[in-house]
Amino acid sequence: MGKAYKVYRVDYLTKMKIPIGTVTERRSKPRGSASQLGLMKLARKMFAQSPEDQFRIVVGEEQVA
Repeated sequence: MGKAYKVYRVDYLTKMKIPIGTVTERRSKPRGSASQLGLMKLARKMFAQSPEDQFRIVVGEEQVA
């Protein structure tokens, strides 16, 4: 199984991160800095409810299983 990363929706008024799900990195080799960007795009596609909501979705640190 790959690494799991928590996905948050940021409320910029209160500066709070609200957890909304997880995204799993399925590659066996690390991709470097492109990994975070690819995971961010995937998370935005999966969890955004509107085009404006895409900018509020962020990927957090790796979860320890």
